[in-house]
Amino acid sequence: VQLQACGGGLVQAGGSLRLSCRISEASFSWKALAWYRQAPGKQRDVVATISSSGTTNYTDFVKGRFVISRENAKNSVYLQMNSLKPDDTAVYYCNTVRWYGTTWLPLKPWGQGTQVTVSS
Repeated sequence: VQLQACGGGLVQAGGSLRLSCRISEASFSWKALAWYRQAPGKQRDVVATISSSGTTNYTDFVKGRFVISRENAKNSVYLQMNSLKPDDTAVYYCNTVRWYGTTWLPLKPWGQGTQVTVSS
């Protein structure tokens, strides 16, 4: 298994969760990483990215609430999610990514992800 995401669960609106993902990648420290999410009936979208140098980017709907970080020594990427909203309910996935023109391109086959459910 190349992508092992965990940390999801059921939380009330306003609560917090911290997702973790371990990635099997020999050159992990050189890779850009991303968290995606997919809600039922919707496409999978990028939520946050972090470059090899630590530069982060967030989509507007999570900016100021989510924080992506990485720990190269553990081949891991994290997503701290605060002030959660029901609209954040989705399966969350991690991946290594590459910027390709106008979008991030995921590089590995998708893992199972981790379910986050936010109740109102």
